[in-house]
Amino acid sequence: MKKQDLMSIDEIQKLADPDMQKVNQNILAQLNSDVPLIGQLGFYIVQGGGKRIRPLIAVLAARSLGFEGSNSITCATFVEFIHTASLLHDDVVDESDMRRGRATANSEFGNAASVLVGDFIYTRAFQLVAQLESLKILGIMADATNVLAEGEVQQLMNVNDPETSEANYMRVIYSKTARLFEVAGQAAAIVAGGTEDQEKALQDYGRYLGTAFQLVDDVLDYSANAQALGKNVGDDLAEGKPTLPLLHAMRHGNAQQAALIREAIEQGGKREAIDEVLAIMAEHKSLDYAMNRAKEEAQKAVDAIAMLPDSDYKKALISLAYLSVDRNY
Repeated sequence: MKKQDLMSIDEIQKLADPDMQKVNQNILAQLNSDVPLIGQLGFYIVQGGGKRIRPLIAVLAARSLGFEGSNSITCATFVEFIHTASLLHDDVVDESDMRRGRATANSEFGNAASVLVGDFIYTRAFQLVAQLESLKILGIMADATNVLAEGEVQQLMNVNDPETSEANYMRVIYSKTARLFEVAGQAAAIVAGGTEDQEKALQDYGRYLGTAFQLVDDVLDYSANAQALGKNVGDDLAEGKPTLPLLHAMRHGNAQQAALIREAIEQGGKREAIDEVLAIMAEHKSLDYAMNRAKEEAQKAVDAIAMLPDSDYKKALISLAYLSVDRNY
């Protein structure tokens, strides 16, 4: 597909809007609880912006197979709930105070409330899956949440560890991000009654897109402005997280450069080192390297769904893959 034939993000959102409105309504409805704090904190985080890319994948994937029922809305909602719960827990673990340009839930409501409401949202996601009456989707979701938890623990182990390998880093990306993108595509294909080949295609699409998406996020941590990014630039370095741009720069830098990056990873919290690190990355084209990896994954996502029937929804999925690596936020 030629670049001029791709859909813009506005066109994709317009196409998906009827379904996404239902998803958003369902999200708000499912946050209702007799415990006021659950609703207050839940509404705070879901109304805090966000790209809603996981539920968008789910509704587009189902529509690409001709599905018009409501189960795709349920799929989109439970996937977004797993993501939302993981964000609540992430921000506590990372001691983050800013996300999407405003205070994190833990800085507004406290760590205990964020963890417990995150637990509530996780369990609500399982209730939603139960409504689908599909043991296969239940198994997929259970596995995904387990993999996500493993990814969180592995990332915790990687913090302040400059010996983290690129392969290890890519496993964390799969576990923490790409696996849930996979679920969005695969679960949508299942409720839509897709063939095994179609299910595999949309699962692969999600995995590759999720990988590309996270790689771009890691590049933007060093290249975007804080307002566009919605968090502080250089947060990964300040938190001692060895992401792909850092690992590449350390591997290709001279002994002095490698030692500086190693120390920055080991100690964390050293925002004063960011300018030197950025200069090293620029010298060795580390951000270009990571971005090129992201573009390769996005192309794999597009290739994965080549066998799907042509439609505006397939076109939207293809366009979304390319747009995921052409953004500044």
